Amino acid sequence: MKQSPVEPGLEPELVRQAEERTKGMIGVGDGGRPFLDYLLYNMKQAGLQDVVIVIAEHDSELRQYYGPKDRDNEFHGLCISYAIQRIPPGRKKPIGTSDALTQALLSRPDWETGDFIVCNSDNLYSIRSFTTLLESDAPNALIDYDRSGLEFDQTRISHFGITRKDKDGFLVEIVEKPKMEQLESLRSSDGTLRVSMNIFRLNYSMIFGPLRDCPENPVRQEKELVAAVTNMVKTNPRSLKALPLKEHVPDLTYKEDIPITREYLRKHFATMEW
Repeated sequence: MKQSPVEPGLEPELVRQAEERTKGMIGVGDGGRPFLDYLLYNMKQAGLQDVVIVIAEHDSELRQYYGPKDRDNEFHGLCISYAIQRIPPGRKKPIGTSDALTQALLSRPDWETGDFIVCNSDNLYSIRSFTTLLESDAPNALIDYDRSGLEFDQTRISHFGITRKDKDGFLVEIVEKPKMEQLESLRSSDGTLRVSMNIFRLNYSMIFGPLRDCPENPVRQEKELVAAVTNMVKTNPRSLKALPLKEHVPDLTYKEDIPITREYLRKHFATMEW
């Protein structure tokens, strides 16, 4: 979890988890249920079954909770597997989201002839978002969120990448941290500003090359999924459809998000019928 002040009143155990655990395993749910459970629940309700979680080389908490095997752990009817993202020599942290997805795909050569959905584990995407992607007939797609539907402060929203599409709704690029003077030119045809929250449906064979060849961001020195997707649509124009949706996406980035997320889960997940 990104460094931030401790939220007043937050239990010491949750503070410890925020500082030590991967964000998806923070016990923000009822009875200490990890955040990732709720994302997996929505995936299952949408009809997904086969899940790969990218983990750190020495991560033991996920294996203890979701199953110890590298492949095919049964969890409430889901099939959970792991892909390991190692830290290259000379670095203190992994090389980025593009590399994370590369490791996931290398672990699943059986997916080569099809497509898959990829998303963050610290965002709670809705059942509707997954079904919208599954029902699309485009070779690749992303959920194109109306920025006005996101219940974040404007400072955080301003950092989200805005999608630029052609007249038929196919992605041209994702503009990261756009300047104020760019906003008017980035409005969609319906007048909205729409952002990517990093949930995509991608064709294995079309994205693998751009992932493998993704350059490092010169500032963050990471290989980023957004850059790989942008390079894919430059090589294959009109290959990724932006699917409009207006709803909030709970986010677990900072310690201040923990009480907000807990309240959201109490309200919307009073029961979970796996």
